[in-house]
Amino acid sequence: MPDRPFVIQAEELDAPAAAWLAERARLEMCRFDSGARFEELLARADGVVVRTYCRVDRAFLDRGPNLKVVGRAGVGLDRIDVEACRARGVEVVHTPDANTTAVAEYVFALLLDETRPRAVVNRALDLAQWNKMRKELEARRQLREMTLGIWGMGRVGRAVTRIAAGVGMRVIYHDLLDIAPDQRFGAAPVSREEMLRESDVVSVHIDARASNRHVVNAEALSLVKHDAIVVNTSRGFVVDDEALRAFLMKNGAARAILDVHDPEPIEPFHPLLGVANARLSPHLAAATRLAHANMSLVVKDVWRVLNGEKPEFPAPRGML
Repeated sequence: MPDRPFVIQAEELDAPAAAWLAERARLEMCRFDSGARFEELLARADGVVVRTYCRVDRAFLDRGPNLKVVGRAGVGLDRIDVEACRARGVEVVHTPDANTTAVAEYVFALLLDETRPRAVVNRALDLAQWNKMRKELEARRQLREMTLGIWGMGRVGRAVTRIAAGVGMRVIYHDLLDIAPDQRFGAAPVSREEMLRESDVVSVHIDARASNRHVVNAEALSLVKHDAIVVNTSRGFVVDDEALRAFLMKNGAARAILDVHDPEPIEPFHPLLGVANARLSPHLAAATRLAHANMSLVVKDVWRVLNGEKPEFPAPRGML
């Protein structure tokens, strides 16, 4: 009987998913940044499962001459050169809808943090203190009074739109593609310029193609309202951090909430560190147990490829 295929788990996977693959293939956990040990394993691996930070480029493929499949436990393919993989006969698979709901929920958690200040009462208060707290924490605006601009009406953009419709927000969006009316949830398509000018909240959900680098730049921000909230849960490199810093310093009523960054982790001299109206979070939008479990199900397609079957979720040509 031939040896079972050999797969490296290069980043974290949900334990049940890893166990499922280990029943079918020889699976070894070794982080991609483990040095000589990883290089030794990569030289003879049939497959590798990555998650967020492992870069699979031509140099990586040179060091893994026997690779047949790269599994990305997640959605975006920013760090995987899909065309280089396919040129060498290496299939790339991913989990395109694994974290959509988690990210959409997180967008609204961030927005509610900004618009609905809250406090916990942990001691008895007299009437004056009680009323003072209630007055100080009165919200300036409700979400339903605000216009939400969706920049990129993909899976996450549509999920955010669906939630926004449920709380009564006016939603407009800009996308390069025509979106079917039944997928818009009442949102109106507009130009990029109109979306930026009209929105009280701009939520960015664009893909990782090279042309999207720094599209949130000085020119785009010059169109944004002086008190707008800019949210990015897509990719860090789509934001020009220096331009965003200048916008925030000039417009003290504006807010920026960034969950993704370029690079990650944030470096000591990041332009937005210490900016009072910038909120930076450590890439948490998809950090739920359910989303992690769903992303880890990429092992099913890894096994399909190794078993000579057609994968259910092959990566498209280009980036997501």
